[in-house]
Amino acid sequence: MSIKAINQIVPIILAGGTGSRLWPLSRKSFPKQFLNLLDDEFTMLQKTYKRIENLENICRPIVICNEEHRFIVGHQMRDIDVEPLSILLEPEGRNTAPAITVAALKALEIFKDTNVDPVLLILSSDHQIKNIHNFHLAIKNSIDTALKGNLVIFGVEPTFPSTGYGYIKSVNQLSYDKSFPNKVDYFTEKPNKETAELFVKDKQYSWNSGMFVFKANSILSEIKSFSPEIFNNCKYCLETSKKDLDFLRLEKKSFLKCDNVSIDISVFEKTKKAFVIPLSCGWDDVGSWESIWKISKKDKKGNFVKGKTFINNIENSYLHSEEKLLVGIGLENIIVIETKDAVLVANKNSSESIKKILSLMHEKGLKESQNHKLVFRPWGSFLSIEEGNNWQIKKIDVNPGASLSLQMHFHRSEHWVVVSGKAKVEIDHVKKIIGPNESVYIPLKAKHRLSNPTKKNLTLIEIQSGTYLGEDDIKRFEDKYGRENN
Repeated sequence: MSIKAINQIVPIILAGGTGSRLWPLSRKSFPKQFLNLLDDEFTMLQKTYKRIENLENICRPIVICNEEHRFIVGHQMRDIDVEPLSILLEPEGRNTAPAITVAALKALEIFKDTNVDPVLLILSSDHQIKNIHNFHLAIKNSIDTALKGNLVIFGVEPTFPSTGYGYIKSVNQLSYDKSFPNKVDYFTEKPNKETAELFVKDKQYSWNSGMFVFKANSILSEIKSFSPEIFNNCKYCLETSKKDLDFLRLEKKSFLKCDNVSIDISVFEKTKKAFVIPLSCGWDDVGSWESIWKISKKDKKGNFVKGKTFINNIENSYLHSEEKLLVGIGLENIIVIETKDAVLVANKNSSESIKKILSLMHEKGLKESQNHKLVFRPWGSFLSIEEGNNWQIKKIDVNPGASLSLQMHFHRSEHWVVVSGKAKVEIDHVKKIIGPNESVYIPLKAKHRLSNPTKKNLTLIEIQSGTYLGEDDIKRFEDKYGRENN
């Protein structure tokens, strides 16, 4: 696909968060931006691009994410027929300043032969926006300001005195009906309740949405001025990064030298070129279960109920069951989330405390704090069904035409039983096809590979036994997805 060189708007989609406040659905291994949290057609990441795809002069996106999630991003973009300009892989999250810097540098590299300084539209991958028309209008009104070399941030109309958002004070009062740019006076990080109550009453204040518009060279000039170490490290990082299939793996050592800091603090709080455009579009950052409840479709008693549930005398609550029967009686203002391996029960108003609880769980070594039982791989997925000290049972689903790596385990043997579909099995250079109700044994240290040679899904049960069952007990010999680890 060719890239037009006229007035290009390049979406930069930031998809590196962990979404810990929406545990247990959102976890480090599969965070909220890759989930369909609002029961519609697309995931949060997919909706981020879908809501802007019809804008005039919009380009294919640059997506930046954690390397652990690269195949999830690739798969979800393909599902909506989008081929990103680039998918940049962070070795570790360093907040928005390094991410935006390296994305801006990459955008200039992509357009280097066109003499175009692309306009960048910075979007978080986990926002909810209801009024797309108003959102598009705000973006269109930002372009002229950005083309003059200014930096634009979208300020959301406050609807309550939030202590969880940062605030922007504009030089003049904001008019949310017109979405015209206004010079920024200063920024305030998350205020206390008393201060937030004053801000909500003052028409010069808006919530910091974390969405921006600026030319690539404009933001890089300010980063170079106010955060030269971030600029230099990101420049070197991009120059020494390596192509990995459809991804660009950012060079780890130089990227991790960058300060872990937001673009707000590193640039916007210091620059004289910041403008705020007022945005009234039903925006929400979907940052907690309480916020999910607020934007969900509820019954007459204010309840959102999903899955196998039965309730009586429940009000203003959010109940979500993935697997088991969930019964609630005589409760109010609660959050109940049931998954395959964890259950959350919380007062709706205290859902912000989940992040602290997760830290304690992680300190105690509880793997449920970060990892799902269902794990996605580029070839499909596996679900841990049951496990003991020296054995484990998994359900493995292999996509049509996909293949696991040619590998060996040092501490475990495996037994595969096909449930549906057909499997091509290779064990120490011997290959055969097995179908439903057929099984095969893979001895300890045998070189083996599992493939799905058909156009239908393959499902099998894997029984592992051995002295160590960790996912890192693996030696790869060949891998079509270029993986060194799992």
